[in-house]
Amino acid sequence: MKKESNQRLESLDILRGFDLFCLVILAPFLWSLYAAVDSDLFSSFVRSCFVHEAWEGFSPWDMVMPLFMFMSGITIPFALSKYRQNKTADKWSVYKRIFKRFILLWILGMICQGGLLSLNIDTIYLFTNTLQAIAVGYLVSAILFINCSLRTQIIFAIVSLLVYWGLMEFVSIGGYGGGDYSQTGNLAEWVDRTVLGRFRDGAHMGSDGVVFYEGYYYTWILSSINFVVMVLSGSFAGQILKAKNSAQKKSVLLLSIGAALILTGNILGIWIPINKPIFSSSMTLLASGYSFILMAVFYYVVDVRGCRKYLNWLKIFGMNSILAYVLSCVVNFSCIVTQIFGGTEQYLGEFYSAFIAVGNLTILFIILYVLYKKKLFLRV
Repeated sequence: MKKESNQRLESLDILRGFDLFCLVILAPFLWSLYAAVDSDLFSSFVRSCFVHEAWEGFSPWDMVMPLFMFMSGITIPFALSKYRQNKTADKWSVYKRIFKRFILLWILGMICQGGLLSLNIDTIYLFTNTLQAIAVGYLVSAILFINCSLRTQIIFAIVSLLVYWGLMEFVSIGGYGGGDYSQTGNLAEWVDRTVLGRFRDGAHMGSDGVVFYEGYYYTWILSSINFVVMVLSGSFAGQILKAKNSAQKKSVLLLSIGAALILTGNILGIWIPINKPIFSSSMTLLASGYSFILMAVFYYVVDVRGCRKYLNWLKIFGMNSILAYVLSCVVNFSCIVTQIFGGTEQYLGEFYSAFIAVGNLTILFIILYVLYKKKLFLRV
C-alpha cells in the first residue's frame, strides 16, 4: 500500500471503477435477487447481460476481462515514456519493475483462483486467472513500448493476430486443430492439456493419469498471443491520450479506431468464430473496438466535458482495482452479516440470501471507501 500523489487520467480511474463495480458489486447483487424476484423482464436482463456466452458469440459480460487488459495497457505510456528508446536511461531498473509486476500479478492470480492458499499441491493450478493474462500481456507490451516505435508495435500486433489464427487454422496435432474450433477439438485446448497437464484448472490425477474437468474449456497458453494484443491495443489508446493533440481530436480518433475494429472483428467473425474462451483473433479485435469506444466516451465525458460530479464515486473501485478484485475473490464477509442479521431470515423469506449478499458487498465497499479516503492504494 502507498499514498497516491501523481496526477492521473481520471476517466481511466472511473472506467476501471465501472468495470470493477459491475464485477464485484452489481453482478453479485443482481444474481442474489435472481431467484427471489418473480419477473421475466428482470430474469431476461440478468441472463442476457451478466452471463458469458457458453462458446461462440459475445455478450456484454464477456467485456469484463478484455476491458481490464485494455486498461492495463493504457497505463504503459504514462508510466514508461521516459524510458522509451532512451539510450541513457537505466533500463535494467525498469525491466526489474516490469518483471516484479509480472510475478506479483501471477501470484495474486493463483491466490484469486483459490488453489494457492489451500497449501495443497493437488489443488494448485498454474495459469487460470485474468490477473495472469494481464501479467503476460503487460510484460510483452511494456518491453515493446520501451524499445520499439509505434509502427513496429502495430505490426507486431497484426502479425500476432495472424499467427494465432494461422496456428488454430492450419496446425493439426493428435486430432486437435486444423481449423477445428470446437470445445474439445481446437489446438489451444491441446496445448493447455499437454503443457499444463494436472496443473490445468480443475484437473486432477486419476488412476489412469490426468483427468480434465469436463465443462472447462478456457485456454491460456496459446491464447497468450492475443492477450498481448489486447494489452497492446490499450497501449495504443494510451499513446493517443498522451499525445499533444486536442482533446476533441483524441476523442474522435479513439471512437474511429473503435468503430473500425468492431467492424473488422465482426467481418472476420464470418470465418474465424468470435470466441472468448479461446480468445480468438476476431474476438480480440471486437473487444478492443468496444474498449476503444468505452475509453473515448469516458474520456470525453469526464476529462473533456468535466462531467464527473456523479461519477467520482467509481474511483473508490478504480483506484484500488487489484485489491478490490482480490478481496472479492478471496474473502467472504457473509459470515459476519449472518452472525449479526441471521434472525431476519424468518421475515425476509426468499430475499434473505439477497440481503446477506448485500451485507457482504457493503463490507467490501466500506473497506475500499476507508482506504480511498486515506489515499491508500495497492500498487503492483
